Amino acid sequence: MTMSSESPTPPAAPITANTFVATAAGNIDPPAPLTGLRRLMTWIIPANLGIFLVWGAVPGILLPQQITQLVGSADKRDVAVLAIVSTIGAFAAMVAQPIAGQISDRTRSRFGRRTPWIVIGALAGGLSLTGLAFANSVVGIVIAWTLVQITLNIAQGPLSAIMPDRVPIARRGTFAALSGIGLMVGSLGGAMLGSLFFHSIAAGYLVFAVVAIVILCLFVLFNPDRPSSGIPLEPFRLREFLGTFWINPVAYPDFFWAFTGRLLLYTGYFIVVGYQLYLLRDYFHVAQPETIIPVLSLLSMVGLVITTLIAGPLSDRVGRRKPFVFASAVVMSLALLLPWFWHDLTAWYLTVVIVGFGFGIFQAVDQALISEVLPSARSFAKDLGVVNIAATLPQTLAPGVAGVIVLSFGYAGLFPVGIVLGILGACAVWPITATR
Repeated sequence: MTMSSESPTPPAAPITANTFVATAAGNIDPPAPLTGLRRLMTWIIPANLGIFLVWGAVPGILLPQQITQLVGSADKRDVAVLAIVSTIGAFAAMVAQPIAGQISDRTRSRFGRRTPWIVIGALAGGLSLTGLAFANSVVGIVIAWTLVQITLNIAQGPLSAIMPDRVPIARRGTFAALSGIGLMVGSLGGAMLGSLFFHSIAAGYLVFAVVAIVILCLFVLFNPDRPSSGIPLEPFRLREFLGTFWINPVAYPDFFWAFTGRLLLYTGYFIVVGYQLYLLRDYFHVAQPETIIPVLSLLSMVGLVITTLIAGPLSDRVGRRKPFVFASAVVMSLALLLPWFWHDLTAWYLTVVIVGFGFGIFQAVDQALISEVLPSARSFAKDLGVVNIAATLPQTLAPGVAGVIVLSFGYAGLFPVGIVLGILGACAVWPITATR
């Protein structure tokens, strides 16, 4: 018998938090969460809910009404002011989240890389909402809303890195579905709750501030991060820091296309939905639109929750992401044909239901898709901060863009723009090669 002279290959060393951060990309399984995956998957729902209640209530309901009360609605002056306030806040959000993510990636503490900034962002966000509650001038609203955007994005950036930090690839569709439920139920529930505070705006701001602080602090308490004090820290490079907002389509094409697809779809969605209050008032001629919004939000939420719970686990089972994202974008975009050609409130009810189904599929799968195209664990939060600009920026920037469209072409001009952007967003996912 001939014996081989080659020695057996030693088994690969188990990946640790330190080696994961130093060597892994988004398509590598991370170490298991300290307190178990099930607890983390349960808590991600209220964590996202706490932040997105604010994004659902303030830009679309409370902030427009606060501005209308302050400047009046004659000659659509409130529309113009909302466009200015939203645009300034949007640019603040665009800067805040990736910078906060990069700081989080470089944080070394016994509480981990993410926990300190989630807590700091929650506390500062609550204080900023309190300031917005008592703002009594356009300048005051601009300052307070900008601070809300900055501080809550400081928390949201590190929170978004939880998936690639702690969740195995085979469970990311399910995790994204649960995360998406918190996100969209928060957005839609925020619209419902915001309408209840339509005549008590200051009280609404204070309630949402308390909810965000309590929920986010409980999340980090029950889901502690691994200590990061032992992870080597690379030298700070100013050039790399200044390049935070640049997505190199040549070096990271999948990352670029994922960002582009999300940005286009969200912008198309929020250009229309972000102006729902004014659409109901001026386009569908509803006398008291605040009484209709809770019903619309509930209808959308039902469809969203159903498709989210189905699509996320199903994408894990079939091992495919792109077909789900593409189909959801097409469904949402085509639904906007109804109110464009059928100028009736019934058309808007149907649109809200169909869009809810489509957005549920999108939210369940898109986050998982993006987590798999991230370049490096060293910069998960920064990279997700850049990608999440594509989700958070449209929620605040779209009303500004929509204001220009409405002032130029009327409310009917919103629908074709939303359709075109959504279809382009659907097409953007197909060039991605890192996931199917």
